[in-house]
Amino acid sequence: MQNPPFPAAMEPVNSAAGDAGSVAVLLCTFNGGNFIREQLDSIAAQGHENWVVYASDDGSTDKTLDILRQYQHSWGEARLLLSQGPRSGFSNNFLNVLQIASGRHAYYAFCDQDDLWHPAKLERALNWLKQQADNTPALYCGRTRVIDSTGKAIGFSPLFSKPPSFENALMQSLAGGNTMVINQALCDLLKETPANTPLVCHDWWTYLLATGCGGNVCYDPVPTLDYRQHDRNVIGANTSLKNRLSRLTQMLKGSHREWNSTNIAALNSLSPRLTAASSSSLRRFEQARNASLITRIKLMVTSRFYRQTLFGNLGLVVAVLTKRI
Repeated sequence: MQNPPFPAAMEPVNSAAGDAGSVAVLLCTFNGGNFIREQLDSIAAQGHENWVVYASDDGSTDKTLDILRQYQHSWGEARLLLSQGPRSGFSNNFLNVLQIASGRHAYYAFCDQDDLWHPAKLERALNWLKQQADNTPALYCGRTRVIDSTGKAIGFSPLFSKPPSFENALMQSLAGGNTMVINQALCDLLKETPANTPLVCHDWWTYLLATGCGGNVCYDPVPTLDYRQHDRNVIGANTSLKNRLSRLTQMLKGSHREWNSTNIAALNSLSPRLTAASSSSLRRFEQARNASLITRIKLMVTSRFYRQTLFGNLGLVVAVLTKRI
């Protein structure tokens, strides 16, 4: 059965951007029919009730759209708005729906289709975000509890203890996009991303812009959602030694160097928005990547680039020595 067409454009929502508690939940979907009801129910169970779901579907052929329309009918069209994604990857889908919601709310929460939000997720994020200046880009993110396809808890994402920074962001993403909630100032920065800019991942890009452009970042060590692992995950959780060894293997094969090239090109497209200190760090990193071994080591050490864990930093050392950064 063919799904009915999407509306040509979304109607304005009765949620003013000046409303200090208004949250746009940016839900990107693609064939998520197996788990999306549970995710929608967990959003509805939030202790913070001032939210609107913007669901952007990227061409689902299963029952995802039928389920979304059922919830839209139950909640009302002002509570759940549907749009069609650009069909050019999940990161572009998130940036697309961010453009749609921008300016209508005070805060924006990225949302995956198959997770389970804990009831206090939005409350914890807003408790910190409301303390940030309106004109300062602000990013709340954090740790997750990991569950299997049946909902059974199987572990936690790594606990990061080093401070967020641009020097860290150049080396790795800090947290999953499914944990991220941002303010309007950071939303405006993300909107400046030139159309069709290749990105490794929207969450890494968000962390890079927040730290590189003088923003504030909060990493919450308390998990606020259950991150579901199943055979259709686009990106899996980095929870086991096997997962970490797999990522180290990717790094040694050159994947991380390709990701860095992609991030650097994207950052250079927004170079006027970087702080002077961030621009300097970016230039030193670019120089180090193609320098001789001794110069490469010196630049990486003096620039104080780092990853969040001992294992990650050992992998970084190997990447530096083998010119895989």
